[in-house]
Amino acid sequence: MGFHGINFGDWNESQLQPTIQKLMKGYNRYLRPNFNEGPVEIGMSLDIASIDAISEINMDYTATIFLRQRWRDSRLVFPGNESLSLDGRLVSLLWVPDTFIPDSKRSFLHDVTVDNRLIRIFSNGTVLYALRITATIACNMDLTKYPMDRQLCTLQLESWGYNLQDVVFYWTRGNDSVKGLDTLRLAQYSVESYYTSVSEAVYETGHYPKLVLHFSLRRNVLFFILETYVPSVLLVVLSWVSFWISQSSVPARTCIGVTTVLTMTTLMMGARTSLPNANCFIKAIDVYLGICFTFIFGALLEYACAHFYTMQHQTIVDVQRELLKEFDESNGNCSIQLARATTPKTDLTPDPREEAPAQPVKREGEETSEKQTPGGVLSSVKQVSRKAASLMSVENPHNIDRHARAFFPMAFLLVNILYWLYYLFI
Repeated sequence: MGFHGINFGDWNESQLQPTIQKLMKGYNRYLRPNFNEGPVEIGMSLDIASIDAISEINMDYTATIFLRQRWRDSRLVFPGNESLSLDGRLVSLLWVPDTFIPDSKRSFLHDVTVDNRLIRIFSNGTVLYALRITATIACNMDLTKYPMDRQLCTLQLESWGYNLQDVVFYWTRGNDSVKGLDTLRLAQYSVESYYTSVSEAVYETGHYPKLVLHFSLRRNVLFFILETYVPSVLLVVLSWVSFWISQSSVPARTCIGVTTVLTMTTLMMGARTSLPNANCFIKAIDVYLGICFTFIFGALLEYACAHFYTMQHQTIVDVQRELLKEFDESNGNCSIQLARATTPKTDLTPDPREEAPAQPVKREGEETSEKQTPGGVLSSVKQVSRKAASLMSVENPHNIDRHARAFFPMAFLLVNILYWLYYLFI
């Protein structure tokens, strides 16, 4: 007599639910299904539970996935239309594919509260084997357009020991075999597109089946605009304030220039901390920060030039004043001498000391050896000084600030237009 008065002896063996002992009778888990009869077709599907971290420094991403594999094993056929859900710990009794992730750096199978495995056997011998895996997978990134970049990463599945003559992989429903990427929410990225492909991996030991999931990640640039681009633009605009400050206010203009240069240097160093240092990438953010640093440093040099020409102009004006003073004094002495020479003498007796020797008559083309008058020397020096001043100085140094007020904003606007057109649309 059985439980609650039911007598199991009246039931036939075919009416009893098959047990794992009956299915495992004569089963060899070391031999694959269809041994010596052709390859085993294994269908796969994925559920992407989460992508926890995407690291530009290590060039990898960490994802938690549900991997489901289906294949048919004729040794596990049993009568009826029901299915058997077995304990995950019974996987050691069955043959399972040796699927692995070739680009995985670190991976583990979740085991809380038990190993996260699912084994389900259908009456026609189909086996469903599901796993929950967290893996850190390599992804080669091109950071030349960082932070306006798009990264194409892959998730590859291969067979470790069985080649194409033993095992064939395929996606169960094509691109619909992958779920979860459409609703995935990431901190810095958004999933732009994805697709699946079937290929083969070629190694020295043979050709092996391979499934690849390709997905494109687009970085959200708004965070970097608020954190890096806007502060750098404001620093450039702050450096232009010195153009409206008087050139005589040396401490004020120098303080603005040096402060903006140091702040921009700190901003550039902070932007590089989250990126790999040992690489050959010239990133878009580095280009922009370099442009801003150039404009800020150019504003500091502009004041240095303007102050230099102002001081030079003041020095030239002082020299000209001294020359004019000396010229006026020499003209005064000459006029006194000329007045004395034209005054009539009361004594008609010539003074032998004042008697001048006869001057020889100069012929045409003959060079004269007499010295120039002091007035002629001063005038020639004045002309030379004016020519040197016209070559080495600015006529009005205040025009430098006046032109810089228009040149710097227009040049910065033009460079920004070219920068954003190149990195967003090319």
